[in-house]
Amino acid sequence: MSHNLDSVIGHSDGHSDTSGPPGLHVLWCDKSCLLIDKPCGLSTQAPSAFDSVEARVRRWLADRVAPGNVPYLGLPHRLDRCTSGVLLLALRARAARKLARQFERREVDKCYWALVEGEVTPPSGTWRDCLRKIPDQPRAEIVTADVPGAREAVLDYRVKSSHAASTWIELRLHTGRMHQIRVQAATRGWPIVGDTTYGAHFSFGPVVADVREQAIALHARSLKFRHPATGTWVTVEAPMPSFWRNFVNG
Repeated sequence: MSHNLDSVIGHSDGHSDTSGPPGLHVLWCDKSCLLIDKPCGLSTQAPSAFDSVEARVRRWLADRVAPGNVPYLGLPHRLDRCTSGVLLLALRARAARKLARQFERREVDKCYWALVEGEVTPPSGTWRDCLRKIPDQPRAEIVTADVPGAREAVLDYRVKSSHAASTWIELRLHTGRMHQIRVQAATRGWPIVGDTTYGAHFSFGPVVADVREQAIALHARSLKFRHPATGTWVTVEAPMPSFWRNFVNG
């Protein structure tokens, strides 16, 4: 399979391609990595019959190489459908392997913003739990360490601002468990605004026809990782979605 990434990206210095995949904003790209600002409501990956980030990027790449060539695309990183923000994809198999190892070894700095219901106290701290996926359900739960499937979940948080009914917090993940932030916040009595799956009372974001595409107030603000080819640190930020400004200042 030929990749011909010079014709796909054309840069090796992290410049963004302004003509990115339909409906996706390219934050940073070179011959090894592509970082996009994933919108709420779009799955990272889905069966071929359904829309997803992966499907859009594959079509975009295929349109930029000669007929018969198949550009590589790896997904070492994923975001929930209802979550927005920085999503990292790999454009070479070697890069995908190296990036996956960084995530596995907890070497990637993952910063999220969340708006949660209630007043979070104390203003900073660490949440440490054991999580497991609930069998036959698209949900996770906190359990004791001896429950089969339990995995450690750790994050640090700090309050950015508080209001009468909500708190804007910044979180840094040390692990990457299914629905980790959503479950850890909700279990402590602070569900993410809009996250009715885990007990939120208030809606968030533009109203959509398909409830599965409804946004929640969780945004992958930034990623910091070592470039798989050069070893240098790369930090990429995704801007706050415009509708967040109806709820927070900044």
